[in-house]
Amino acid sequence: MSTAPMPEFPDGFRWGVSTSAHQIEGATTADGRGTSIWDTFARSPGRISDGSSGAVACDHYHRHAEDVALMAALGVGAYRFSIAWPRVRPDGSGATNAVGLDFYDRLVDDLLTAGIDPVATLYHWDLPQPLEDAGGWLHRDTAAHFAEYAERTAARLGDRVRLWITLNEPFIQMSLGYGMGVHAPGQMLLFDAFPVAHHQLLGHGLAVQALRAHTASPIAIANNYSPVRVLGDSDADRAAGTAYETLHNRLFTDPLLGRGYPDLPGLDPTVVRAGDLDTIAAPIDVLGVNYYNPTGVRAAEEGSPLPFDLVPLDGYPRTAFDWPVAPDGLHELLRWLRDTYGEALPPIEITEGGCAYDDEPDAHGQVADPDRIAYLDGHLRAVRAAIDDGVDVRGYFVWSLLDNWEWAEGFTKRFGLVHVDYATQRRTPKSSYTWLRDLIAGSAPGSAR
Repeated sequence: MSTAPMPEFPDGFRWGVSTSAHQIEGATTADGRGTSIWDTFARSPGRISDGSSGAVACDHYHRHAEDVALMAALGVGAYRFSIAWPRVRPDGSGATNAVGLDFYDRLVDDLLTAGIDPVATLYHWDLPQPLEDAGGWLHRDTAAHFAEYAERTAARLGDRVRLWITLNEPFIQMSLGYGMGVHAPGQMLLFDAFPVAHHQLLGHGLAVQALRAHTASPIAIANNYSPVRVLGDSDADRAAGTAYETLHNRLFTDPLLGRGYPDLPGLDPTVVRAGDLDTIAAPIDVLGVNYYNPTGVRAAEEGSPLPFDLVPLDGYPRTAFDWPVAPDGLHELLRWLRDTYGEALPPIEITEGGCAYDDEPDAHGQVADPDRIAYLDGHLRAVRAAIDDGVDVRGYFVWSLLDNWEWAEGFTKRFGLVHVDYATQRRTPKSSYTWLRDLIAGSAPGSAR
């Protein structure tokens, strides 16, 4: 961690924390909630590393007031949460579950009372199982059902949510959920998963239209980005780097910003119908950027089904997820977005940034996590450097407020500013929570206010 004072951030810079519904809410059978693809996936033996599920998670559904109080004490100005589609429309289509929406109504009101802006993500990977049974994101109708769900949710909450995010990381849903099978719904389609990309983006565009009818608040999408580091200097290595950059960083950004789909071998353009690209390019107000690490790429081995091989990057500290800690990658990424998209690029908010470490209370019940403090310090300095370079970055949301259920890794990875004892649901703020609180409050240089 740098010993230099943290540079000041611009007035109005938004400081927040992020979570997602399936990772913290629990209560997966309460009050009419339907089944999601992650409920089903977790019941399949061997899918989750520790055999757990999100059935209880952090019990946020019953303890949200305690968690809002933690946010208020932290001093953040915004909370990015997700709304569980199966809690609002249990079958994915059809009747709206008013009791499910009541929970988010209470949460939004409690946030506003605490002076915290509600930032709502409509889709964070918890597709209702009945829609997956009908084809999921491979099926065009799912995009229309998503827009209907967005409309009904915004009709209830649109007057109070301060920023709407349609989708979280559609690349990850496509690649890990439908391409490689390591996330729900567990399909292994490789490049045949392209319809998942298109239908998610189409659903985004339709949802933007639906939201505009019920809210004057800004609308965004949260994309996962990873700067590409080509390992090797052959033409084949460089081509592999271009292919991966196109797939990970451009496939879900070019069409959003009016450029249409980039060229990438294996993509089937026949799923794109007349008018779709105009719908996808509906103007957005903010681009959400989720950043965790760069990706090492080289030419694929002969016979590989993919046009690249992914390789570890040396020379960086590692998180408990074995991801490289590379703040320089965030600076590089933000400049790349500006240079690639120019005036078409909307203002940016870092909608996720964080790290997993093996944090446990000491004998006195305290949780020291100096590695997370160093991580946040470095990445915030990278954001400030990008702002100095002219990139319009307006906020940073730490992933995550709480330790939570980390998808296929179950409870084995802890990302939180707050430690959660899953057996007792006791919340214990870590030293990173205190560090960020002091930073936001202005008792350390670089105040949010």
